[in-house]
Amino acid sequence: MANHVSRENEVDEPRLIAGSDISAPDLSGVAHAAVVVLRYPGLEVVEVQVVEGKLLFPYVPGLLSFREAPLILSAFTNLSNKPDLLLVDGQGIAHPRRFGIASHLGVFLNMPTIGCAKSRLCGWHRPLPDTKAGSHTELMDKDEVIGAVVITKEHLAPLYISIGHKVDLSTAIFWVMECCRGYRLPEPCRLAHLAAGGKHVALKSSMNIYGSDSAKL
Repeated sequence: MANHVSRENEVDEPRLIAGSDISAPDLSGVAHAAVVVLRYPGLEVVEVQVVEGKLLFPYVPGLLSFREAPLILSAFTNLSNKPDLLLVDGQGIAHPRRFGIASHLGVFLNMPTIGCAKSRLCGWHRPLPDTKAGSHTELMDKDEVIGAVVITKEHLAPLYISIGHKVDLSTAIFWVMECCRGYRLPEPCRLAHLAAGGKHVALKSSMNIYGSDSAKL
């Protein structure tokens, strides 16, 4: 299925940008998946969908999609607002098979997606030029560029950004930085993480699904 990934940019001026994430499962194997949709450029939250279900696939490095994607896709089926771009907590093509969860979701949903991973799954990179936000270097696997190592908040650990689907790498880096609001995680991913963990995410309409918790990540 990696052959179905488009590395050509189809992101122009997104009106709605979403983030997705999933919680760690409880002792019975039940987890919560969240999709949060924000309106760009203000990044006001317009919709939050959270679903729960049992994770039926074991944790295997490199096969995260088989464990988490079904529950995330279930959350997507409940959306009233279709996003123009999705930021995923996980790898895109920065994956041994060039088909991480961000690419899985992009192909399944036929939607531009960006992988925003907190740790490296494969590849190598040269030292970052500095610790300032926006500083980045290429993530390589042998001689192939598979992503970028990007500082999103000064003096904090970088994120590993990669093409998911229907986007090129420079555009992916641009939109990740555009969505950062003083935290390490871009706002769509940060709020999806909070929502999946049962934290409060406030809608623009002032109707709180969860409240107004803004714990830092």
